Amino acid sequence: MGEEPSLTDAVKEAAGGRSLTDAVRGVARPGAWAGEEAADADDGRAAGRGRRAAGTLAAGIVVAAISAFAALLVRETPAARPPAPALQVAERTQAPVALSRRVALVVGNSAYRHAPRLANPRFDAVDMAAALRQLGFRVIEGFDLDKRAFDAKVAELAAALAGADVGLFFYAGHGLQVRGHNYLVPVDARLDSAAALEAETVALDQVHQTMEQRAPTNLLFFDACRDNPLSRTLARALGSRSLEIGRGLAPLEGAAGTLVSFSTQPGNVALDGEGRNSPFSGALVRQLTASSEDLLAILTAVRNEVMRRTDRRQVPWEHVALTRRFYFKPVVETSALASPGHHGSSEHGVPAAGRPPEPLPP
Repeated sequence: MGEEPSLTDAVKEAAGGRSLTDAVRGVARPGAWAGEEAADADDGRAAGRGRRAAGTLAAGIVVAAISAFAALLVRETPAARPPAPALQVAERTQAPVALSRRVALVVGNSAYRHAPRLANPRFDAVDMAAALRQLGFRVIEGFDLDKRAFDAKVAELAAALAGADVGLFFYAGHGLQVRGHNYLVPVDARLDSAAALEAETVALDQVHQTMEQRAPTNLLFFDACRDNPLSRTLARALGSRSLEIGRGLAPLEGAAGTLVSFSTQPGNVALDGEGRNSPFSGALVRQLTASSEDLLAILTAVRNEVMRRTDRRQVPWEHVALTRRFYFKPVVETSALASPGHHGSSEHGVPAAGRPPEPLPP
């Protein structure tokens, strides 16, 4: 592409190669345009005619120059390209990481020192921790925890929940209920005296309250309703008070924003699995990783799977006090045009900015 045209060049072209000043001077002196001298320099009438002709010629040259300049611009300017069309995206994709701050404590106790080993809890916890990490949780995990280590993990959870949006606690192992309260059993518990209950176990109420004091949404999952020989040891130690020990776990109610899920109904005993996982934990992990539905739909699917696998002998149960639908998988809406400044995403679990939470149906 050559040099850009100028108005001066256009004037010269319109004036036959002369500048506008030279062209006008030539007309102002009659005959000068043709290269001839004026015959009578004192003839005023001739001079007047020359000045009028010069003015007419100058105006004509300017008009011609402007027209020529415009033509040059059109000829030299490249055709404008049409704007690139906006990218059309017409799918609904799953984002790998949640936008909210989510913290989970996952504990699996299998290697009990004073009771038969449990086959599933450690594997249940390993698989649950992996699933939660995939779903965007920061996971604190513990396996085969004694009392001291269990207390330390609960304290770690409490510290990590500061400023969190969602807290989650998953426990697989032995548990028991006494006087309507639930206790989680570390691997070093003996439970051979009345004082051992408070000294050797972890009170579920304390963990529950710790979570509710720090996070607005809390999810608790317990696969701890197994037939527990340590509860029989404790019953012998309690003597006449042994009737205070209930079967399975007791119902646990939470404040607004809390969901508590048990592997079976209150007062019932959950079954161990024949393979890697228990019926409840295996179904829960499968549904969490495969489903994009909200949590209540996931738990319904878990309940149906467990009932089918156990021939209806085990029915998972939950207490629900959530104030909005909760989704483990964040969903990015990309059906709109993908353009700068467009916000087409919404996070499941915590609604996108500017979008009110979706309340649970009455």
